[in-house]
Amino acid sequence: MEEIANYPSLKNKVVIITGGASGIGESIVENFLQQGSKVAFLDKEEGFGKNLVKKFNNFKYLPVFKLCDLTNIENLKLSIDEIKQELGPVSILVNNAANDERHSIDSVTEELWDDRMNVNLKHYFFAIQSVYKDMKKLGDGKIVNIGSFSWMLGLGNMPGYTTAKSAIMGLTRTIARDLGEFNIRVNCVVPGWIITERQKKLWLTDKIKKEQLERQCIKRMLLPNDIAKLVLFFSSDQSSGISAQNYVVDGGIVV
Repeated sequence: MEEIANYPSLKNKVVIITGGASGIGESIVENFLQQGSKVAFLDKEEGFGKNLVKKFNNFKYLPVFKLCDLTNIENLKLSIDEIKQELGPVSILVNNAANDERHSIDSVTEELWDDRMNVNLKHYFFAIQSVYKDMKKLGDGKIVNIGSFSWMLGLGNMPGYTTAKSAIMGLTRTIARDLGEFNIRVNCVVPGWIITERQKKLWLTDKIKKEQLERQCIKRMLLPNDIAKLVLFFSSDQSSGISAQNYVVDGGIVV
């Protein structure tokens, strides 16, 4: 069994994670619970969210699940306000929720384009806007945005997704500048191809796995926990001198 790193600075801290009911988000939720954090997560998948609360019932704090359509900004703000009332001021925000559904150039309508921006980018900013005043009052805060290496590699067949994900780098840097004076650090973790249950179901084949491992320096497929571990580091005081950075976790492809 892999040894779990201990970050005392995360103990009892209130953490919000978007898209936390499955995949990378689920692993992030579990990792913070292991640190003794007070974790709340938002997701539109009610069944997954409720099951996760039942699954993670053996930690110091029971995770709080809020059913939330993140493309509905008023719903997002209301959910965050409820979390504050239940758990206290927010110290850490992890913007994770996204959807990498494939789409061709010709399939993109104005409505689809706006939807891709709403699903993959817009809620990042408004979640930050909703929590940073708590962090300012606390005199300390960490925001971790989850990006994607897809646009760095110039992957095709999803222009709305890659455009939105590339913008997260710019958002990370400008918000880090705006909030740094309040001791709020903002960083971006950029996953490569992470094997979630969704990836297994939709795209993973023996041929694709072989091709992927040939591209990576590390000869194993990456898992959600590979991302969650770095999110913990950027959320802890062990990364106290780091802000406005984009850190790629892809097994060694992007150079």
